[in-house]
Amino acid sequence: MEGKGARQMDRIQRKLTLAALFLVCLLSACQMDTAIEKNPGKAIPAGKVQGEEDGKKPIKIGFSMDTLLEERWLKDRDLFKEAIEELGAEVEIMAANGNDAVQISQAETLIKQRVDLLVVVPHNAEATASIVKKAHEAGIKVISYDRLVKNADIDLYISFDNEKVGELQAKAITKLVPKGKYVYIGGAITDHNAHLFKRGVFNVLQPLIDKGDIQIVYDQWSRDWTPANAFVNMEEALKANQNQIDAVIEANDATAGGAIQALAVQGLAGKIPVAGQDAELAAAQRIIRGTQTMTVYKPIGTLTKEAAELAVRIAKGEQVETTRKINNGKIEVPSVLLSPIAVDKHNMDSTIIADGFHSRDEVYK
Repeated sequence: MEGKGARQMDRIQRKLTLAALFLVCLLSACQMDTAIEKNPGKAIPAGKVQGEEDGKKPIKIGFSMDTLLEERWLKDRDLFKEAIEELGAEVEIMAANGNDAVQISQAETLIKQRVDLLVVVPHNAEATASIVKKAHEAGIKVISYDRLVKNADIDLYISFDNEKVGELQAKAITKLVPKGKYVYIGGAITDHNAHLFKRGVFNVLQPLIDKGDIQIVYDQWSRDWTPANAFVNMEEALKANQNQIDAVIEANDATAGGAIQALAVQGLAGKIPVAGQDAELAAAQRIIRGTQTMTVYKPIGTLTKEAAELAVRIAKGEQVETTRKINNGKIEVPSVLLSPIAVDKHNMDSTIIADGFHSRDEVYK
């Protein structure tokens, strides 16, 4: 009997122990539930990382670029990316390298990625209107960067005063050559800026042409802004005029480089004033060497920073105020236009080098 009683007591003790363990587990679970209720922000749902629990994502900007084949645009890309990231946003950059179909396809990809805003540097001012339409259909606003998209409902245009660029070129050259035979080689005819540069140049030249002081002996567009095409243009101009040319105005520094190569073949580099614009390193070096007369410096750091700030503000739904409007053939586009600066060997140090756009060692080497 004693053995039977002992066994019963043993079973009772085991049951009591199990019951006690169950109560401890239940109490612990209740305490954990209470802790979660008191600190709901600390609980991160499965599949999410710390920082996503509030449902917020960083602003994402799409940057559709015409090309990265020129030094100037590499600077725009890098500085714009830096400025966007400093604002706590993200940027996805795609470059079409002068191909309209590729640029449209890349922009469509950015739109499908649901970027919060699209920034476009158009290769073809007319063709990229379709990008704006598709972006707006997806509820995405569009900023036209440096070059104006034509015939589209652009939300904002930011650039430099491009007519002023051409005026600065022409003023610098006419100061040196008030009379004579002039060659004008424009940029890509598909680029609206190329037309603005030319308009600015002829704002200054036309009164002198009307007086008979200046004669335009060659006036052509240079396809796709390439130095190779500008070289061919300059060869044609020299041949047509038996090398009797007094001044050359080029739509940018890359094409100026091609023209100067053609002049060098004829032994004329450094003997005929040549204007460019963009303040490329090679152009700054040519100015110091004396084969290029001047360039127009457009502080890209200012442009990229301003564009980044406006892009993020608009993407957040904030209103931005502008004082200028530019007609693009369809609407009066709210615009921000920055001031360009004429640069020659006399103010190279106080402009391009002082701003850190190029180092003194690079320019003077």
